[in-house]
Amino acid sequence: MFDYRLKVFHTVATRLSFTKASEELHISQPAVTKHIKEIETQIGAKLFDRKGTSIQLTQSGKILFEHAEKIRNIYRDMEFEISQISQQHKGKLIIGASTTIAQYILPEILAKFNSYYKDIKIELLTGNTETISTLLKEEKIDLGIIEGESQSSYFEYTTFKPDEIVLAAKSDHPLAHKTLHLKDLYQLDLIFREQGSGTLEFIQNRLKEKEINIHELNTIMQLGSSESIKNYLLHSECMAFLSISTILNELKNSILTVIDIKNFSIERDFHFILPKGDQSELIKLFLRFAE
Repeated sequence: MFDYRLKVFHTVATRLSFTKASEELHISQPAVTKHIKEIETQIGAKLFDRKGTSIQLTQSGKILFEHAEKIRNIYRDMEFEISQISQQHKGKLIIGASTTIAQYILPEILAKFNSYYKDIKIELLTGNTETISTLLKEEKIDLGIIEGESQSSYFEYTTFKPDEIVLAAKSDHPLAHKTLHLKDLYQLDLIFREQGSGTLEFIQNRLKEKEINIHELNTIMQLGSSESIKNYLLHSECMAFLSISTILNELKNSILTVIDIKNFSIERDFHFILPKGDQSELIKLFLRFAE
């Protein structure tokens, strides 16, 4: 029900890429451009600025994005409330989530879920992808949400939402606004997540596909959370591969910046991870809500 042109704009603004938006929406890139131009004509303002190979929201674009978010949430809430009329739900749900998801994505969803279902108690356990998989296998959680790439025959995996891992640095870094080549990574001081991290697994696999051995890079340190890495970057000339979901506020406030790497990107999906077989009504309810 969300206005389609606004949906197109919202997708481009979230992904900061016309190409990625066209892939996600399953329409052509010219069609994406057409929808954006129609909105710009209607409101009489430019929404995006091009900077090299990347795009950024203009001030008008940022304002529209904030309102588009509100409109999307209003439509979602309206549709969900109507669908839940006359239904009562009680019980407890134990969710395990990878660190990135637990810190940056789930809090808003859980707060909204609780406002609808006050008789459903939620317990959230946090750990890296490896830990969450183990907890689910040991039946210590009902549902997992992970960022890792490896999959086990024990579980069923369904897509939660798309994400992208980007190379980040402080906004006044000497290489800010420059486009690097993959081979330049060997000359950089880098910070990575800890072993067992789903983010680290994705980075390692994508670099390996490009014949870059992560063990040959100059790893200054491995830290156990995105927050630790972000704060480290602010006080050093190091760079780090981070989920775009973890640095949205820093990008908005020009504290951190994304360093473009020519012909290279790391895109992934966050996944729900479930025991095989029929799921409880509480799990089904939460999945419908989160999606």
